[in-house]
Amino acid sequence: MKPAPFEYVDPRALDEALAHLARHGDEAKVLAGGQSLVPMLNFRLARPALLVDINRVPGLDGLEEVDGVLRVGALVRQRRLERWAAGRMPLLAAALRLVGHLPIRVRGTVGGSIAHADPAAELPALLLCLDGRVVARSATATRTIAADAFFLGPLQTALAPDELLVETHWPLPPPGAGWGFHEVARRHGDFALVGAAALLTLEGGRVGAARLVLFGAGPRPARAVAAEQALHGQAPTPAALEAAARLAAEALEAHDDLHATAAYRRRVAATLAARALADAAARAGGPA
Repeated sequence: MKPAPFEYVDPRALDEALAHLARHGDEAKVLAGGQSLVPMLNFRLARPALLVDINRVPGLDGLEEVDGVLRVGALVRQRRLERWAAGRMPLLAAALRLVGHLPIRVRGTVGGSIAHADPAAELPALLLCLDGRVVARSATATRTIAADAFFLGPLQTALAPDELLVETHWPLPPPGAGWGFHEVARRHGDFALVGAAALLTLEGGRVGAARLVLFGAGPRPARAVAAEQALHGQAPTPAALEAAARLAAEALEAHDDLHATAAYRRRVAATLAARALADAAARAGGPA
């Protein structure tokens, strides 16, 4: 199929792009890498009146570490972030290797994946796991949105129709933190049926802080808060980690679809969460 007719603009300044969004609101779509939007246009799942191509807007491709926070501009390609993370944030690098295939990562943008908010995508789950933030700009204001308030549902975010995601902030894990990341997909490069990302820090052989996020099973990536609380102050034994993983799976808002049942997703989530937590504990220097 071919896209429905639309107008196309190619702004060369951020203010110009924001003016188009302010004028057209819900009738406009933003084009960055196009790895999600173009297929939706071709299948006519998206029918914008206006396409705002931001690829020539300067200042949106910055990638820098400032005071322990990685700042990633909206136009930073996923492959570029993957290469940066290889020596600095192994959790991010490991997950990015599972995002589609190499040509997709070369073209796809970090900001586009976050703004698209596919519940089975890796980057939204990682932003939530790392307690990240989104910087959104409109023609009149700038605001920062915490990841746990940004993802509202499948392909739904807290961005207003006149706002553009201009940057994401990714706090670097503290020194000594362990990490784990596992997912199940039908084939390499497919979206995850279920996935789990974990971060652990240990203090005196016990869990000082824990972050556990499940994705792919429900309407949005979800922090397993009860599991995190249950682990705090505990020795990271296999029994403790498996009990926390079961708590996470029980709280999961899983759904049925043509790929898997909710019951299957909960079972797999418990297994993947336990593996991610075990890996995180081992990398943090624990006994697991």
